[in-house]
Amino acid sequence: MNFKYNTKQRNKTIQGLRSFKDTLPQEAKRIINKKGQIYSETLDNWKYIVGNELFKVCYPKSFKNSKINGSYLIIMVKRGNEVDLEYSKKNIIKKINAYFGYNVVNNLRLNTFEDEYLKVNEKKLINATKSGHIKKISSIKNDKVKNSLLELTKFFKTK
Repeated sequence: MNFKYNTKQRNKTIQGLRSFKDTLPQEAKRIINKKGQIYSETLDNWKYIVGNELFKVCYPKSFKNSKINGSYLIIMVKRGNEVDLEYSKKNIIKKINAYFGYNVVNNLRLNTFEDEYLKVNEKKLINATKSGHIKKISSIKNDKVKNSLLELTKFFKTK
């Protein structure tokens, strides 16, 4: 393998076969080196780690590694379910450490959030068919077509 120094660029180039690590951008290398693999594995197996009930109300946000406080996982929790997660903190830490085979996480930190997404979707679903459209549908003389269109609007309201 020959090293070739380009005079026009800062980076040196390597001729021949390169390892996958060398082809990644510097930012991606930095994230992977800072325990990015631990976060991605935790995210993939989150349902197994916390169980079905907690899986619906929380998700891991990020993984931090500090020399002073040790490593900790930041978890986003839906408002009102913090107590459930607080009681199962030790169990979650044990499962994560058992999954990786060594002490990965020393502590969990909880951040709460409001579930704004569902509130916005509920407002959109209520106004799925406007009253003007319903008046036009009710003015149709054919009963089969009118009933089928009304059933269709009910389906959109429920979904």
